[in-house]
Amino acid sequence: MTSTHPICCGPLDATSPFPQALPGLVMRSCAFDPALLAADAFVQHGIPAPASIQRSVAKRQAEYFAGRLCARDALLALTGRADVPALGDDRAPLWPEGVSGSISHSHGLAAALVADQRQWRGLGLDLEEPLATPRALKLAAEILTPEELRRLAAFTPEQQAARITLTFSIKESLFKALYPLVGTRFYFQDAELLEADDDGRARLRLLIDLSAEWRAGRELGGWHCLFRERLLSLVAVEA
Repeated sequence: MTSTHPICCGPLDATSPFPQALPGLVMRSCAFDPALLAADAFVQHGIPAPASIQRSVAKRQAEYFAGRLCARDALLALTGRADVPALGDDRAPLWPEGVSGSISHSHGLAAALVADQRQWRGLGLDLEEPLATPRALKLAAEILTPEELRRLAAFTPEQQAARITLTFSIKESLFKALYPLVGTRFYFQDAELLEADDDGRARLRLLIDLSAEWRAGRELGGWHCLFRERLLSLVAVEA
């Protein structure tokens, strides 16, 4: 493994952009350019590439490479070990024992978040490029529940697009945070975004039973912010 930084990725950023500091969370992010991903980048920089990634197009390879680069640096800061999470059969990252984490990427930006499971049982991080208004409105019924759609009527079209993007993103974060805990897949209509304020806080509610612990009606907190012109959302489950 070379000690030089890969040319396809910008500097690793340790900044947490969320307005509220959450103790014990370690985040890393970086910009990346698929056009600059070298053919031997995975080998040269010690990022194992699963067969499915090796067969992928350059864009997917660069997303995976940059996400794992961020995850490795975050794990080094948290545990002192430069581990690279493998890719599970369900395509979710396989984190070291005792660690919870999440990886996301969107249009040339990757981020990873890790924490000690004794402090945070589950983490879900999601990056999204804001949806254009026409596309957002077209997708609204797929992403939002009937009650969320009803509340959407109070906003302007531009505000609606922002709310739809946020709802999509934070439900993705919710899935990433809970799936490792419940082992059950669930979908956009199975949870509801109740509130999202200008201070970056959000509140969600499950609409179906996922396990004996995670039943319909249970509420969870979330966070959201703008980060490098993208929406970044987080759901973190305390231990």
